[in-house]
Amino acid sequence: MKKETPEITPSHTGLDGVSWNVLGQVYVPKQSSEDSFAWHATFPEETFVPPHTHPFQDEYIYVLDGQIDLILAGEKQTARTGDLVRMPRGIQHAFYNNTGKAVHALFWAAPAGKLLELYQRIHNVSNPAEVVKIAREYDVIFGPPVSSAA
Repeated sequence: MKKETPEITPSHTGLDGVSWNVLGQVYVPKQSSEDSFAWHATFPEETFVPPHTHPFQDEYIYVLDGQIDLILAGEKQTARTGDLVRMPRGIQHAFYNNTGKAVHALFWAAPAGKLLELYQRIHNVSNPAEVVKIAREYDVIFGPPVSSAA
């Protein structure tokens, strides 16, 4: 992982010009260093990320446009445009786009851990069970569904 550099990642562009298809969602890497990793996420309508945990990272979502339904530490919550979601390491969380239109958000994790490598590896993997299996190798642990659905 490279050291942080003073520069601008332009709008609609990812680091090195890349973006990833993660089970129909589009992730565009914006920043990467040992200390943190940030990406722009587009969640098409009716997409979701099932319950999972990051044992070694804190994760954050800043909702740029739209609404994200969450289950955070077993509680149903909703984040809207301008809201910041804090998901401390070790806390199970899941997100759902139930709005009928695309949602845009800026995600970041600290420290960066292995997320950059995970997204590179699961880009265009279409089988959710395979993604869950691979994710464990990169310290993202998908668990059984929480007791309530969003």
